[in-house]
Amino acid sequence: MAIVEHAMSSEIYELMKRSDEAAVVEKAHRRPRFVEDCVREMVRGVFEAFPGLADAAFVEASQVNLETIHQHNVVAERFGTLEEVRRELETGVPPATHTTRRAWLDAAGSAV
Repeated sequence: MAIVEHAMSSEIYELMKRSDEAAVVEKAHRRPRFVEDCVREMVRGVFEAFPGLADAAFVEASQVNLETIHQHNVVAERFGTLEEVRRELETGVPPATHTTRRAWLDAAGSAV
């Protein structure tokens, strides 16, 4: 399993000086991103970091934003075979079905 990290609109800091906050907020406003954008970039990062992966490989990306201004958290996820996800990124058209992790594992187990 590989974990690829992507930031939202700006990097996330555990601790920072108040004087540095303005620069971080300004950067975030210059490059706004929704969770869906981040998940899409995570998947793109998998293609770039692991160009030799087979089309049958499984990819899963998810992000949860813990909201402070809404009464709910925001969640985005994308999963499927590399072939499904690549085609969707290239064409912008989602596949009719997305291979789930369970289905992918079951298929791999039956092939052994």
